[in-house]
Amino acid sequence: KAKYSPLSRNVIRYLTPVISTNSVNPDTIFANNEMSLRDIEIYGFDYDYTLAFYSSHLHTLIFNIARDILISNHRYPEGLRKYEYIPNFAVRGLHYDVQKALLMKIDAFHYIQLGTVYRGLHPVPDEEVIAMYEGCHVPLENMSDFYGKSSHGHTMKQFMDIFSLPEMTLLSCVNDFFMRHNIDYEPVHLYKDVKEAIRDVHVKGIMYRAVEADIEKYICYGEQSHAVLKKLSEHGKKMFLITNSPFDFVDRGMSYIVGKDWRDLFDVVIVQADKPSFFNDRRKPFRRVTDKGALLWDRIHRLEKGQIYKQGNLYEFLRLTGWRGSKVLYFGDHIYSDLADLTLKHGWRTGAIIPELRKEIKIMNTEQYVHMMTWLQALTGLIEQMQVHRDSASQAVVEEWIREREAMRPQTKDIFNAQFGSLFRTYHNPTYFSRRLSRFADIYMASISCLLNYDLQHTFFPRRTPLQHESPFWPEQSHVSLSASSQPHRTKAESD
Repeated sequence: KAKYSPLSRNVIRYLTPVISTNSVNPDTIFANNEMSLRDIEIYGFDYDYTLAFYSSHLHTLIFNIARDILISNHRYPEGLRKYEYIPNFAVRGLHYDVQKALLMKIDAFHYIQLGTVYRGLHPVPDEEVIAMYEGCHVPLENMSDFYGKSSHGHTMKQFMDIFSLPEMTLLSCVNDFFMRHNIDYEPVHLYKDVKEAIRDVHVKGIMYRAVEADIEKYICYGEQSHAVLKKLSEHGKKMFLITNSPFDFVDRGMSYIVGKDWRDLFDVVIVQADKPSFFNDRRKPFRRVTDKGALLWDRIHRLEKGQIYKQGNLYEFLRLTGWRGSKVLYFGDHIYSDLADLTLKHGWRTGAIIPELRKEIKIMNTEQYVHMMTWLQALTGLIEQMQVHRDSASQAVVEEWIREREAMRPQTKDIFNAQFGSLFRTYHNPTYFSRRLSRFADIYMASISCLLNYDLQHTFFPRRTPLQHESPFWPEQSHVSLSASSQPHRTKAESD
């Protein structure tokens, strides 16, 4: 728990009442770019972690199956079976240095956040990190490619989707095992083997069969997704589904979430789309799939309601539907594979589903976090203003404040995740993940159910925060929470 000096306690007592009365509602939809639902005629959805939310049991399942594949198929040591999935070890958006076998968090300016670099399950000392990277900056040519992958000379891989949490944990556990037992190994081979094992869990249908066999154990919040789809349908909106998952898996899940007639809600359903290639590769034609899973060979001249289509590409989709530009809003959880191409190349509006938001906002609303951030911000301001005084007494005070600030910063990290901190911040800077989120998503939210809090005429406005060279005294800066137009209405009972 944070310890405060007498000065800090006075500052906190003065500022906290103003801040703590403005807590953020976790069910808010947040805007990076102004967007009105009045303009949206067509709603598109990914399936996994957009319409279907999974319990933590799924990550344990993926970890266990991939671990066993490493042992049985890749001849990894039997001792790895002792490792179990660690639910709160990793966070989404981390980078993995394939050649150095290091997992870390990088900010929007390509700087490594010291204290978040892990080899195996243990942190790497800051001095060692600085020596390895000749500082904390990672050059652009070493960063992951546009889709977060490690390829064409890029040594960093970025883990962007929620399914990657078990993969990061498995990589860390295998690294830990080899180091504990002083086993010499090639980090590049380890990365590729774990990547292949995780891929097999999906591609070979092992995960799909396990989820279908016990759907209630793995799928959560089905009734909320159903309510959103029903609301859009009742307002006459067109809807489509584009997912990389196979039809049988989607059909089983959507039947559980919505009912056997779930396909009646969608105007177009596309499975095994192979995103992100779906958005770029013009060569793959659509193929119709029967209810029994058989592939038909006829040429597709139109995309019909009630039919199931496989693969295809976005250019053909646009030609056959005419659904172009800003009248289309597509939701997905993967910022690169789901959203980036749509917003950069095709002008669709995009909505990111970030389940981690709910937990982080609840933490930000706690008295402990408010106290920490109030004093940290005040300390930073005091240091900035007092550093111009060069007399020894003033400098001694400033140095004490700097030490206190440095001691507090790890606490603001640990309150979110002991290893890697917040998904959105590296201390004061946005994370690499956060910067990509703000670039590729017009709006973002914790779950698709947040749409239930707004009518379909609502306009989402991003808050105007001052640029560094602008005056900090914008009227809206006096309010810490979202403006009323962006925050869903809450009754007094909900507020209490």
